[in-house]
Amino acid sequence: MASKHTKRLTITSLTIADHYTASWYYAIVLVSLIIILTSSLLMAMDIIEFELVALTTTLREINNKQQKLMILKNSPPCDEIYLVEEGETLQTIGDKCGDPFIVEHNPHIHDPDEVIPGLVIKITPSKT
Repeated sequence: MASKHTKRLTITSLTIADHYTASWYYAIVLVSLIIILTSSLLMAMDIIEFELVALTTTLREINNKQQKLMILKNSPPCDEIYLVEEGETLQTIGDKCGDPFIVEHNPHIHDPDEVIPGLVIKITPSKT
């Protein structure tokens, strides 16, 4: 009878040991999952932070451009005497200075297509 009781204790002891080992495996798997999820979240947060910095930079650039446009709109367009620069046409000067009648105000301009850098013209901004 003693041998039956001993066998029963041994089987029960092995079962407890197996449960103990299994719980350690579950704990290791759980900790591994927590580490993996945490690193994934940190990577996602880094991406979001990068995108936020890029968006902030873009918004600052847009704001700076808007401020420059407001300054240009509020400043006097051009002096009465204007010196033509490289790459300008009468159309671009007229738009910039608010004078759509540059040719009429400057009789020394014979051909509007031949405006050269250094040409001096009179600007008469139109009243709007």
